[in-house]
Amino acid sequence: MSEHKPNYTQADMMTVVMARLLRDRERVFHGVASPIPMVAVQLAKRRQAPNLVYLSITGAVDGLPEAFPRETTTDGRLLRNTASLFSLTEIFDLSARGQLDTAFLGGVQIDQYGNLNLSVIGDFHKPKVRLPGGAGSAALLPTTKRAILWRTKHDPKVFVEKLSFRTAVGNVDKVITPLGIFSKEDGRLKLWRVFPYSSVEEITSLTGFPIEKSPDFAVAKAPTPEELAILQEIDPNNVRAVEF
Repeated sequence: MSEHKPNYTQADMMTVVMARLLRDRERVFHGVASPIPMVAVQLAKRRQAPNLVYLSITGAVDGLPEAFPRETTTDGRLLRNTASLFSLTEIFDLSARGQLDTAFLGGVQIDQYGNLNLSVIGDFHKPKVRLPGGAGSAALLPTTKRAILWRTKHDPKVFVEKLSFRTAVGNVDKVITPLGIFSKEDGRLKLWRVFPYSSVEEITSLTGFPIEKSPDFAVAKAPTPEELAILQEIDPNNVRAVEF
């Protein structure tokens, strides 16, 4: 790990790299409990993707709230300035038709193939922990054009050799953690970016499956002053850090 203390947080880093992955004019959706994607979408729209179509779990199309609430990503305040509204069932139909470009999804466990567990920890019939289940992930992961996964923890309990239960399988593109980014290539997750304050060695020691570098491996660029200034402007209450 770098000895120099950065002038940004892990939450800043994750939000910025997530925003950089988004493209102009694509349709992007996130579900509940998604403060980092919520902020990242607005950052992307302010920078490289002004015509991105933002589909929020609230049912808002291109909502532009005056402030992000800290308590939830389904708050009515997120409907402010929205262009139109949609029902949740329409997202699944949109994705099934091949018209949802990017979906942000998460998993309690993620394996080296990008498969997710949101069901149980331990034996299915006598689990140590009963989880909420697949919900939208099981339907969207196989049908969205690409899924970007994220977790604010990077340890061997999250990134596991074998899932306790395979809840969802599908079109994973990237997996973002506080330490770096995996890219799914040739059917498995490969280390694509390491963040400036981390290292390959640290990520290897905290991952439960073997680490292989992507051919395109590099150190991610730190957030620029412009990106940090926009983050502070659109998220002065630091909602992006709530997941940490």
